[in-house]
Amino acid sequence: MKIGITCYPTYGGSGVVATELGKKLSEYGFEVHFIAYALPYRLNILSSNIFFHEVDVVQYPLFEYPPYSLSLASKMAEVIEYHNLDLLHVHYAIPHATSAFLAKKLIKNADFKVITTLHGTDITLLGSDPSYLKITQFSIEESSGVTAVSEYLKRETERVFGIKKEIEVIPNFIPFNITTPINRSQLRRQFGNDDEFIITHISNFRPVKRIADVILTAEKVLKSHKIRVLMVGDGPERFRAEEQCRRAKICDRVLFLGKQENITDILSISDAVILPSGSESFGLVALESMAYGVPVISTNAGGLPEVNIDGETGFTFDVGDIDGFAGAVIQLITDRELAGRLGKKAALISRENFSADKIIPQYINYYEKIISGK
Repeated sequence: MKIGITCYPTYGGSGVVATELGKKLSEYGFEVHFIAYALPYRLNILSSNIFFHEVDVVQYPLFEYPPYSLSLASKMAEVIEYHNLDLLHVHYAIPHATSAFLAKKLIKNADFKVITTLHGTDITLLGSDPSYLKITQFSIEESSGVTAVSEYLKRETERVFGIKKEIEVIPNFIPFNITTPINRSQLRRQFGNDDEFIITHISNFRPVKRIADVILTAEKVLKSHKIRVLMVGDGPERFRAEEQCRRAKICDRVLFLGKQENITDILSISDAVILPSGSESFGLVALESMAYGVPVISTNAGGLPEVNIDGETGFTFDVGDIDGFAGAVIQLITDRELAGRLGKKAALISRENFSADKIIPQYINYYEKIISGK
């Protein structure tokens, strides 16, 4: 089977999952063609089954903004036609599914299949904007097959767009091999003393991630316990969060590390991960943390409860419940037996339910189903 994959090549859960999916598919012997405006940052292997096709976006004086969706559609059509792809798997409805629809029309191949995977903000934020609602709805309906990463996202898609097409739920998977750094103890001491509890937050620092709640939680816990908070990522809310730390005079306790590629090393030295998001369609960071046996403290928003099970793999609270977050941190600090139990269950559930070996065959079966038309 020859498969095309289009995703956003930058940092972010959808790009990570799409890239790792392509890499795994290549290991199964499939020929995979990535089509994007830049090399996906996780596409870091050399394989005879993986190819990358860069989309050139040419600047013309006529256009105030470069028409990426049109350039993408043209490149998709070229790759589909000249490499005889069996299907194109696009991640995010806008603009990728729209461009795929145009590409299919360009090559006039009625048998060619397009599968769209919905990841979250393409539905809950961008797609529901009145400016994009109709085109998002159209692009989903015109796809040969549609998947969503959680039951929550499937329900939201059906509710917001009135989608009648069947949506297959295929959750995200652990996008890395679980390894422990040889110098874990030494690495940990770089960020905190042996008697300090390390809490980690990882996100793109957008408003929906509510990173101010992480700082407020840290303020409360620091009144009675020694902790270090690792803030991993970057985005529009970072400056305000740093200002918040300065006002609270806890800058020595809260470390802003910026974007990091070695997420696995960071998780391996963390005692807990906190995700106070106002909305999450899945919660890939929660899953990654669980894979390393790290208890997760999160909200119960969106698809998070499908991943982080309250009382089993960590704790979930209503959005904005700072007292709940802080109480959970203190409970993990003071009851190490509980922390160990939650961590072990988190690792077990993540590997049993969300391993690549479990999820990749679901995608392959879905591909075969869509291609066969059954």
